[in-house]
Amino acid sequence: MPRLWPGATFACLGGGPSLSLEQVEALRRRVRVIAINDAWRLAPWAEVLYACDGRWWRKHGGVPSFAGLKVTLSNSAAQVAAWPEIEVLENTGTEGLETQPHGLRTGRNGGYQAINLAVHLGARRILLLGYDMKPAADGRTHWFGDHQDWPTRPSLFRDVFLPQFEGLAHALDAIGVAVVNCTPGSALETFTKAPLEQALADRL
Repeated sequence: MPRLWPGATFACLGGGPSLSLEQVEALRRRVRVIAINDAWRLAPWAEVLYACDGRWWRKHGGVPSFAGLKVTLSNSAAQVAAWPEIEVLENTGTEGLETQPHGLRTGRNGGYQAINLAVHLGARRILLLGYDMKPAADGRTHWFGDHQDWPTRPSLFRDVFLPQFEGLAHALDAIGVAVVNCTPGSALETFTKAPLEQALADRL
């Protein structure tokens, strides 16, 4: 994975229920954007589309209308062979941060993987949106509702996803990459929190 944007501020767009078109539009032409899974529908102009799951790529036919960089993990390699433009990185384990550009640590969730990917691409600062890590009050687990093909159990956030981020935070601190969680009401407490407009203004 080439270091395409050294020193840049990135925004990683997760699929949480708080993610909105208004938030996404505030990023346009101000930061580099990695859209995770269906978040590309709100940001079709994003620089990067990341999706770990081969089932997702198959369901969406490789997302032919997306013109930016497309990236997945090696466990999807055979499933994305029909779309050679999709870059395939190696799964190098669960915990911490992969510093070698051929791979990613998984953290057992795509939001974690996208942060590692942003580091490879040159990020020195990363803003998080759609990283709710909990269902909305109305029960939705994603901004578009819920995945019909592979629903997300609410307990996954608490028991599987959230515990992974502490080790990632320490690794990012060690290399001088700052992360700001701009997700309203997020259950992810590991990183500094700030409203999106404040975080965008702080970088000026």
